[in-house]
Amino acid sequence: MPHIAFVPMSGLRVREDELLEMGMTLPGLKRRADALSELPALGLLTLAGMTPEPWSCSLHETSRATKQAVEEIIATHPTLVAVSALTASVLDAYQLSRALNAGGVPTVIGGLHATACPDDAIQHCTAAVAGEGEPVWHQVLGDVRGGQLGGIYRPTRPFDLCQAPVPRFDLLGERRRPRFLLQTERGCPFACEFCGASRLLGPFREKSIEKIGDELAALRQFDSSPWLELADDNTFANRSDVDQLLDLLRQANVRYFTESDWRLGERPEVLKGLAASGCRQVLVGIESMVFRYPGMGAKQAELDRMMDAVSAVQEAGVVVNGCFIVGADGETDESLDRLVAFILESPLAEVQITLQTPFPGTMLYNRLVQQGRLIEDRDWSHFTLFDVTYRPDAMTVEQLEAGFRRVLRAVFSPAASERRSQLRKSIWHQAGERI
Repeated sequence: MPHIAFVPMSGLRVREDELLEMGMTLPGLKRRADALSELPALGLLTLAGMTPEPWSCSLHETSRATKQAVEEIIATHPTLVAVSALTASVLDAYQLSRALNAGGVPTVIGGLHATACPDDAIQHCTAAVAGEGEPVWHQVLGDVRGGQLGGIYRPTRPFDLCQAPVPRFDLLGERRRPRFLLQTERGCPFACEFCGASRLLGPFREKSIEKIGDELAALRQFDSSPWLELADDNTFANRSDVDQLLDLLRQANVRYFTESDWRLGERPEVLKGLAASGCRQVLVGIESMVFRYPGMGAKQAELDRMMDAVSAVQEAGVVVNGCFIVGADGETDESLDRLVAFILESPLAEVQITLQTPFPGTMLYNRLVQQGRLIEDRDWSHFTLFDVTYRPDAMTVEQLEAGFRRVLRAVFSPAASERRSQLRKSIWHQAGERI
């Protein structure tokens, strides 16, 4: 019987030693890192869901290409090993693939990095997928069986989410998961300069209510009241059937975290049912305090208007996680001090702060390459969202690294974290009373 071993190279990564230490001690950073490390690999589980008989499947979650990981995979006698990796983990994916290839096991690598840099990926594996995996998956399987697997596989059309299979959640085993992933759409109507996810895998598309319902039913076999993260770039952005989606989530008795843009706060027809649907927290990109990125479209707005929208979402009983990017053009020590002061005084009940990271395939990456600003000796493993990979325009690299650490210490200090914790409890308590 032919067998596929699916290997997601997962886990939050940080290279900078002082940040590693901070991440272990600052509650806000550690809590989010722990949550991310536990999220199942939805993309590979989806491919497993469309894998026909007589293929069998296994899932091997690992963050490093260890000898133990290689031995565990080889023990399944795989006909094919499918590896998914982001930029920060792709060097480990390459190492794993080379070790398996040396043992005669064919490998295919996919994910955002392989999509952006297929010529880089194909040097380390039998085959690479540049783009969505679903449209080419049956071709990959056929080529494996025929002994013809090789080269770069590129889909000729976007995948129709109405044809999406139910992911193979059963491959996760019996270990209890604090959160599951569910996708209701793919891509984003906008194309922000720093964002790789919005366009690399094709245009913005929505999954049908029926398909979402099928996946929720499958998830509830594992947990009658699951915690979800919606694997969406901008939930509610364009949906005409938003009432049906909210009602479906409410009936499924879920709690969930998602991402949207600030305009959600100006949509009372959505806000009225948001908390009741199980939404507990929504990440909203405030982005940079000093630079308005190209491609933001209707997301472009004055800060006061964005924060009024944030307040409206929280008044509706849903915590807003304000997302900020440090290090955009124009950033200085003074602007970082203003950022800290703003966050510490803001009504945001949660925050996320990352360094500007020029992921390959983005407009930002192309611009910094053209300007000669990427740091040549910092390889893909530095593209973590927490390590500097380019030369800032108004600071030195060392100043930006030190400034970023200073921001994190202040924003995630015990006092600041406790203040936001109390805000979250108050928002959820008031929502519970209304619901």
